[in-house]
Amino acid sequence: MNFRDDGTYSSGPARKPNVPKLTAKPVLLIVLAVLLVLLILDSFYTLKEDQYAVITTFGKPTTVSTSGLKFKVPFVQKVTKVSKTIQGFPLGYRMDSNVSVDDESLMITYDYNFVNVDFYVEYRVTDPIKYLYSSQEPVGILKMLCQSYIRDTIGLYNVDSVITTGKSEIQAAIKEKVIERLDREDIGLQLTNITIQDAEPPTTEVQRAFTAVETAKQSADTTVNNARKYANEVIPAAAADADQIIKSAEAYKESKINEATGQAARFAELFAEYEKYPLITKQRLFYEAMESILPEMKLYIIDADTGVSTALPLDSFANIER
Repeated sequence: MNFRDDGTYSSGPARKPNVPKLTAKPVLLIVLAVLLVLLILDSFYTLKEDQYAVITTFGKPTTVSTSGLKFKVPFVQKVTKVSKTIQGFPLGYRMDSNVSVDDESLMITYDYNFVNVDFYVEYRVTDPIKYLYSSQEPVGILKMLCQSYIRDTIGLYNVDSVITTGKSEIQAAIKEKVIERLDREDIGLQLTNITIQDAEPPTTEVQRAFTAVETAKQSADTTVNNARKYANEVIPAAAADADQIIKSAEAYKESKINEATGQAARFAELFAEYEKYPLITKQRLFYEAMESILPEMKLYIIDADTGVSTALPLDSFANIER
């Protein structure tokens, strides 16, 4: 007894339902189409301006640095892209939360003081093949080197230098040491910069004390600068006055020397005349002296032998009223 689809039954033999037969040809075409699409997709890749591409062919890597649409052998060559841009990571704090990490930031200085110092490290990839295959974690190696040389360098400075005046020198010293070590390690990385983000004492009390010290130093620097400014204003004026005094003294000395030289020459001439005519010279000198001393007087001298009179301006000397 066989039931029909409508719920009735019959006593005859049951008939098999009509099922469409599937052929293998369409399935094979679908599979081939999918493989072809995968093959095409795996044959090309795009490289940006700021990227390297490391192509591995049977385990042998090569580098591609030019940008654009590139071809590779599908399923045989593997492409790994590496950034050319400068990248970085913090030391001593977390960038997302800005939370301090004491294991990285807490250090001891040369004068046995503790200080929290935060750094930011910047680097770039110079050799992508060495970056990928020379070490397992090249950035981790760079981080450990930076931490080691940071602690080593901070230990050479006192806490005042670390917090205030010595930051630039400390950064330069650390950078030089890390670059030299990276050259020896040859892991395809280059340190571009390392910067102190923050440096402060680990406790609030100590931080306040250092703030007071820094304020006092700034006041001292201001006072020194003001004193230097005053000195720069006064010293040139004093130097100018001194130069003027020296020049005046030299001119006075020169005039006195010239005057003395002239008087000496005149005396020599008078002495030469005196040797020739002593009496006449004495009389002439006497008359000249009287004329110089008593210029308002007139004196009349009459020669008894010849009767010739000579008038000299010696009126006051002779008590003669005009």
